Amino acid sequence: MEKMRAALFENHGGIEKLEYAYTEVPYPGPHEVLIKVKACALNHLDLWTLMGMRGVKIPLPHILGCDIAGEVVERGSKVKGIPLNRPVIVCPGISCGKCAFCKDGWDSLCSDYKILGLQRNGGYAEYVNVPERNIIPVSSQLSYEEWAGVPLVFLTAWHMLVTRAALKKKEKILIHAAGSGIGSAAIQLAKLLGAHVLTTVGSDEKIKRAKSLGADEVINYRKKDFSIEIKRITHGRGVDVVFEHIGPDTFAKSLSALAKKGRLVTCGVTSGSVVNLDLRFLFVRQISIAGCYMGGFRELKKVVRLIKKKKLKPVLDKVYPLREAPSALERMRSRINFGKIILVP
Repeated sequence: MEKMRAALFENHGGIEKLEYAYTEVPYPGPHEVLIKVKACALNHLDLWTLMGMRGVKIPLPHILGCDIAGEVVERGSKVKGIPLNRPVIVCPGISCGKCAFCKDGWDSLCSDYKILGLQRNGGYAEYVNVPERNIIPVSSQLSYEEWAGVPLVFLTAWHMLVTRAALKKKEKILIHAAGSGIGSAAIQLAKLLGAHVLTTVGSDEKIKRAKSLGADEVINYRKKDFSIEIKRITHGRGVDVVFEHIGPDTFAKSLSALAKKGRLVTCGVTSGSVVNLDLRFLFVRQISIAGCYMGGFRELKKVVRLIKKKKLKPVLDKVYPLREAPSALERMRSRINFGKIILVP
C-alpha cells in the first residue's frame, strides 16, 4: 500500500499525543474522491476530538482536520463530472443527502451526520477521502491556504446569523472573540447584513484588526466587563442578538446583554458545556435561545458565491508545516491567534 505523511494520534489526551507519522493512503469508495490536501485549517473541534468526547465514537488511530482545500486526484468507480487537479474545498459535514432534513437543507440534523476529522479521518494529512457530494469547486482567486480558512467557520456563522437568528439590517449584535476564526467570519457577515457590530477581544493589539473587519465597537473583555459595556454603549437597551460560542465563561453575561425580545445563538463550548440559567429572566424578558450545529451544504455554497464576489474574505493568522501541527494547536489553545491557523503538507 502507498504511504503518506499525517499528523495523527493513537490514544486520546493532550497535544503531546499527536505524532507525525506514515500511514496508508486511503482508497476512495465508489461514491468518494481522493483529495490531495494542499491546506487544512485548525478548529477548536480538533482539540476536543483529540481529548475525546463523551458519546462520540472516534476511530483510532485518528487524523484530525475539518477544513480542507486541495485537488481531486482520484475518483471512485461511480463518480462522474468532478474534474481532476482543480481547486476544491470540502464541506465538512457529511450526511445521507436523502432524508427529510437533508432535503430541507438541515444536513446537521441527519441521523447519519458526521463531521470530517471527528467521526472519520480528516485533513491533517497528505491525502483524504471524502464523499463526492461534499466537493465544492473554487476559483484560483484565493490561495489554498485562504480557501481552507472558509468552510467550517463561515458555514457556521451563516447558519447562526442568517438561518437561526435572522439578523436584520440596523440591528445590534454582540459577537464574541473577534480574533477567533468564527468571530472574524461572523463580523464580516453581520456587517454585510447591515447590522451594527459590537465584539470582544482579549488584548488591545486585536482591537485595530477587529475594526478593520467592520466591527463598530470593540471591548477588551480582560479590562472591562463586556455586559456592563454593552449596556453603556446601547444606553441601557442591550443588543438584539448575541453570537455565543464560548460557554459558561460568558453565557450568563451574554443573556444579560440582550435587549427585551433579544435572540442568543450558540454553537460552541470552549470554556465548558454546563451553564446555570435563571428561567425567570428568560421568560420575563421574552428572550430566545437557538442552538446551532454547523450548517447545510446549500448554505456553504451561498458563502462561496459571496467570497468569489469579494463580499467576504477568510482571515488567516499563521501557516505551519504539517509536521508542526502540535505547535499550531498550542497557538490556537492559547488564544493568541487572530483568524485561522493553517497547516500545509
